[in-house]
Amino acid sequence: MLKLTEADLAQATKKYEQFLSSARLDRTEPIESDEQAQAETAADLAEAFDDQVHNYEEKLTRLRVIDFDPKTEVSEGAVVDLGRRHLVVAVSTGEFEAEGETYIGISTAAPIYKALEGLRAGETCSFNGRTLKVHDVA
Repeated sequence: MLKLTEADLAQATKKYEQFLSSARLDRTEPIESDEQAQAETAADLAEAFDDQVHNYEEKLTRLRVIDFDPKTEVSEGAVVDLGRRHLVVAVSTGEFEAEGETYIGISTAAPIYKALEGLRAGETCSFNGRTLKVHDVA
């Protein structure tokens, strides 16, 4: 999760810097209206990537303080086996591979976490009209 989030941060930072440099105009030369429009669009995109950069920085900070010791119930830092899906309760991420399994990170603000919170292996809950069974918690 840490490596995935670090890579996402690096990519967002690179995009931010690219759009930011495109937003800068050379004020020593005449500026055409289409150049001005392109610079404004690049500035808007840079701002969006700046938000992503801050989001990834916050995720990295959060990942560094979460207790990932083994758990017996679904809580922050737990790895939850739902049979076909493996969740890591920490921060939201895309899918990633570890030890031959596919995982996805979820935050404690995720609706699925609210449904699973406090459950132990063998217990079930209802989420979006489906019954989910917790096969294991680690």
